[in-house]
Amino acid sequence: MSALNKKASSAIVAVSDIERARRFYSDTLGLELNEEGMEGVLVYKTGATHLVVYPSEFAGTNKANAIVWDCGADIDAIAADLRAKDVKFEHYEMNGVTYKDGVHDAGGFKMVWFKDPDGNILHLNSA
Repeated sequence: MSALNKKASSAIVAVSDIERARRFYSDTLGLELNEEGMEGVLVYKTGATHLVVYPSEFAGTNKANAIVWDCGADIDAIAADLRAKDVKFEHYEMNGVTYKDGVHDAGGFKMVWFKDPDGNILHLNSA
């Protein structure tokens, strides 16, 4: 029996320095630390789900999106807040997509990419 479609899931991201990650995810991103686990594991509340941040020697080796947040109409305000905290945004060239102030706009669908201190790619979109 496979009932995973009825189970909650969480994002999980590897970091090399848990205290640096704590400052980034707590202070820069403003996430609420929900619990601290064994060996420095941090669990953040993100909407109805959780983000698990854990120390690993393989931190930052993923070359694709590690985490995505659906931000809806708040995406521009969230991007502005991150920009004010000196978060550096990624800029990807895509046909038919404009780019301004860290936000890619594909005909009203907006997307933002940036990296955590380990180089994990974090993504926001207006879904």
